[in-house]
Amino acid sequence: MQTNFTLAQLADPKIAEAESVLRKCVHCGFCTATCPTFVLLGDELDSPRGRIYLIKDMLENDRPATAEVALHVDRCLSCLSCMTTCPSGVDYRRLVDTARAHIEETWTRPPLDRLLRAVLAALVPHPARFRVALTLAGLGRPFAPLLARLPAVGPRMAALFDLAPRRLPRRPAALPVAPAAAPRGRVALMAGCAQSVLAPSINAAAARLLARAGYAVVAAPGEGCCGSLVLHLGREADAKAAARANVDAWTAEIARGGLEAIVITASGCGATVKDYAHLLADDPAYAAKAARVAALAKDVSEVLATAELGAPTRETGLVVAYHAACSMQHALKLKTQPKALLAAAGFTVREPAESHLCCGSAGTYNILQPEIAGRLRARKRENLERTAPAVVATGNIGCITQLSSRAGEAAGPPVVHTVELLDWAYGGPAPAGLAG
Repeated sequence: MQTNFTLAQLADPKIAEAESVLRKCVHCGFCTATCPTFVLLGDELDSPRGRIYLIKDMLENDRPATAEVALHVDRCLSCLSCMTTCPSGVDYRRLVDTARAHIEETWTRPPLDRLLRAVLAALVPHPARFRVALTLAGLGRPFAPLLARLPAVGPRMAALFDLAPRRLPRRPAALPVAPAAAPRGRVALMAGCAQSVLAPSINAAAARLLARAGYAVVAAPGEGCCGSLVLHLGREADAKAAARANVDAWTAEIARGGLEAIVITASGCGATVKDYAHLLADDPAYAAKAARVAALAKDVSEVLATAELGAPTRETGLVVAYHAACSMQHALKLKTQPKALLAAAGFTVREPAESHLCCGSAGTYNILQPEIAGRLRARKRENLERTAPAVVATGNIGCITQLSSRAGEAAGPPVVHTVELLDWAYGGPAPAGLAG
């Protein structure tokens, strides 16, 4: 793609990076075939290629964002399926993140939209606040039908109540966890933010598996949200602040006893932490430390795939539909490890049709874009259930929450994290919804 940025514009590293990305696009349109919003809506501006044109025009002419640009960029899930498909290596992720930050800086959203985004940014990345908010959601659920009728925000309020669990799980025992024999290494297990409230059983299962594999498992004091949620809201400064806090926490843990890996059980978080070197590249005080942390970050399936777990202690014989989270398959490029681990544990693994398409979770997308997210969820759930599974497994808490929300529909197979099934097969407790 030809660009016409001035030398003065290209002096800005963000613009220079955007221009480099734009120049790789050859207008081939392969991305449209695998973009969830284009598949659903059929609008060129809701395809990666269409959004690229909008972003190019906005940045090249150094103009503030408009309502039209915000509409179509907001509809992007950041699933990155387009990057898997693109034959030219267009790093669309960089472009859309730059566009979101530009929108946040130059366009004033409608008041209720602005308020909702501010509330999400203030609550979800902070476990204590998030827990209180979910408790209050339970108290407010009787008023959900009334709130759903509010203009503009009604569907979003309905989505909030549909996604909020009716009961919060109890917190399991805290880390650290020691292996039975001499450890083969020491790993930090990332607690994260939303997952630690919605499903603490995931990290508990991961800790048991890692200990079984011979790792000493620790938590890093001071570690928190990875920053992905606020980054996707266009709040780049907040995302960098979260990244710096985590880099400090893990750097201190490395100094305390060394780390073989920083293990992450939410693939959405893993995709962001592995990108810290890029996120903090322009920060002289953190660039090198961020690169070190990013190099240590691994999805739990990466670590377990190279570990010795021994023979399963339970024969389940269950059929598992594996849902490949977008962040897992498109961002982390981990396509075989989770399925291989499940098969080695004795499960019959089936993959649904259209496995490349997003389920509609995408951080807070299912709240901010409930109509599109709902259609994607229904499509994904139909494809998963056609495989006739006893259970659905995936590696991302957002997908678990999205696919578990039935919104008045008939109950389907339980949706659990891959490590919960693996832990069960190797002697741990049964995941929620499955008989022990």
